[in-house]
Amino acid sequence: MSLRSINPATGELLGTFEEHTSSEVDARVAKAHNAWRRWRTTAFAHRATVMVRAAELLETERRALGELMTREMGKPVRAAMEEAAKCATACRYYAEHAERHLSRRDVRTEDKESFVLFQPIGIVLAVMPWNFPFWQVFRFAAPALMAGNVGLLKHASNVPQCAIAIEDVLRRAGVPDGVFQTLLVGSKAVGDLIADPRVAAVTLTGSEGAGRDVGSRAGQEIKKSVLELGGSDAFIIMPSAPLDDAVATAVRARTVNNGQSCIAAKRFIVHERIFDDFARRFTRAMHSLRVGDPLDERTEIGPLATPQILEDLDDQVRRTLAAGARILTGGRRLERPGNFYEPTVLTDVPDDSPAAREELFGPVAPLLRARDASHALALANATTFGLGAAVWTTDANEIARFVNELEAGTVAVNGMVASDARLPFGGVKRSGYGRELSEEGIREFVNVKTVRVGAVASSRTE
Repeated sequence: MSLRSINPATGELLGTFEEHTSSEVDARVAKAHNAWRRWRTTAFAHRATVMVRAAELLETERRALGELMTREMGKPVRAAMEEAAKCATACRYYAEHAERHLSRRDVRTEDKESFVLFQPIGIVLAVMPWNFPFWQVFRFAAPALMAGNVGLLKHASNVPQCAIAIEDVLRRAGVPDGVFQTLLVGSKAVGDLIADPRVAAVTLTGSEGAGRDVGSRAGQEIKKSVLELGGSDAFIIMPSAPLDDAVATAVRARTVNNGQSCIAAKRFIVHERIFDDFARRFTRAMHSLRVGDPLDERTEIGPLATPQILEDLDDQVRRTLAAGARILTGGRRLERPGNFYEPTVLTDVPDDSPAAREELFGPVAPLLRARDASHALALANATTFGLGAAVWTTDANEIARFVNELEAGTVAVNGMVASDARLPFGGVKRSGYGRELSEEGIREFVNVKTVRVGAVASSRTE
């Protein structure tokens, strides 16, 4: 079988890539296991040198890498170049901080010595998505490799060129043979990889369904897993919010990556006192977005990544309209080559409709009306997801309440939810478990080893 790379803006077949056979996969796993025995003994300073070199390559080659992402999965090229540069920030962060995050921690006890070590565990299998084809990989790879682990990447099947390019960047940066490898395989190979005794742990970013499968398989094998799954992030606007800034940020938060982001704002909960004003401004801004060729730097909205994503989004909008919602702008796929959907705003959205209950992966924004802060919180938390949430208010009491009561892994106040190498990232509820990035992220895949040294009585006879 083969993996197909297709340009979502045109439908053009960019290339086909033969899947690795079971014997080829086994050879790569063996190579990774042997490479770990050497890599885990290298000094932090050496690993940091490699990671800084990777950052330099990502920065200097960001245009070529960005254009590759755009051709393969459709994000606007300016955002794609920014993604390549953002990967460099993760490499530099862990090059600088990994040794401190994993340094020996001494603890005072009745023993002669008591301390905690943080040691690498081996092969980490990464099952990664297409929507941020570089960033999602580097935010696992940078901490994992700096901790002394090695990585096997099973990337999304529609971005094989990105997967190959990432391995090439790390190889040219000086990562030794076997320390980071791409596996060109389909999703059916994941179960056998998790079951392989040489694989120590697995990290997945993907759908709730994929999370259930990977998490259950890892559990059966009693192996550590980190799951970053879907989100239906609330974006709350209260009467004291600076409305111009809130509207501009709301548009960016909804349309990042053409609306295909787990942490994109997906439900806009607006206080009834300012609802009509916000809806008017927000709809005008969404309607004016430039849709077109994602390789054109003027383009703001490109295509959805696959025809199936386009079909699913269109179906969710249709079912929401059938439930009683109204369209303020958009609401249809565009009659042109590629997987394009109009920027869309929905109002009068019923609480039990798809737009209010399901994750919308595309540039569709449902508006929900809130009576007060309590109602806004109830609407925001009325979801099975808990990845991120944003709230816009200048009222100190409201800020404190929303920060404490929103059920999410990240809360942005007067801003938009975004990941940052310096801060832990992850969700609650069905958005997954575990954390990526920061100190918490690098400690997910290490052996936290406790050492107790007792005092030995002298056996000499005086």
